[in-house]
Amino acid sequence: MGASVAHTIHAGHRHFGWSRDHAPVATVAPGEAVEFDVIDGGGGQITRASDAATIGALDFATLLPLNGPIAVDGARPSDTLKITVLDVTPSGWGWSGVIPGFGLLAEEFTEPALRHWTYDPSGREPAMFGTIARVPVRPFPGTLGLALAEPGVHSALPPRRVGGNLDTRDITVGTELYLPVEVAGALFSVGDTHAAQGDGELAGSAIESPMRIAFRFDVVRGLALDGPWFTTPGPVTRHLDGKGYYVTSGVGPDILPAARDAVRRMIDVLARGHGVGALDAYMLCSVCADLRLSEVVNTPVSVVSLYFPRVVFD
Repeated sequence: MGASVAHTIHAGHRHFGWSRDHAPVATVAPGEAVEFDVIDGGGGQITRASDAATIGALDFATLLPLNGPIAVDGARPSDTLKITVLDVTPSGWGWSGVIPGFGLLAEEFTEPALRHWTYDPSGREPAMFGTIARVPVRPFPGTLGLALAEPGVHSALPPRRVGGNLDTRDITVGTELYLPVEVAGALFSVGDTHAAQGDGELAGSAIESPMRIAFRFDVVRGLALDGPWFTTPGPVTRHLDGKGYYVTSGVGPDILPAARDAVRRMIDVLARGHGVGALDAYMLCSVCADLRLSEVVNTPVSVVSLYFPRVVFD
């Protein structure tokens, strides 16, 4: 870990869901850096020895554990927490799965499935999807956020105005994320780390992979936001452009059915062009293909396109 950190939050400091009543495991001063040892979104239930039966028997109560929370001294409601991603150290192993009932095509892919990935933690070499494909690594935390003002425990599954399960791959090293503070100390937690993911995480999983991440926390006084925003340190759309893309589109009045059509068509393209089975194509789309809104103004229909990078078959 290249960043100089004031605290390390070990993997054992885990909790489930967001709550203003979770006691902080550490309190840091504004400007300090903290390293988190993050377990993957499976909560450690899936190991290198696991098979599809493990996916079918997952304990949903222990999925998406959160590492933390930490309090930032002086942060208070009506402030904004600025979170800078300083460093990411992936583990070199991860998994992708199809969880029954979950994912964009859940009604078509009903059986549990599991794929293991190995990759170079430095990112110099891609992650290997068996002998089928090579996916460039772009590690990031899928879930990071603050406690909500409302009482009770709130699920870590959906994204929220204070962050949460954003699953946005561009929140990675060098990014500055801004989140509204709703409780004293902000109470930041992180989890669900990914080695790579396409925009949309179509099958419901990315390359789920444990890793260590360092953040710096700063308080922006008196800036009251109503949702997250972030800045990136440079270009974000060219990391897989070298060989171009396969692109399929869905057209219709409802964005979600159009997105499903785009994914189905891409599965067909990969089967015809590369002999990839439907299940493997679906999981590959989840980790490296990007859903895009091509247009939404030509009412009553919209166009949703899926971009699959051809470089993964090199």
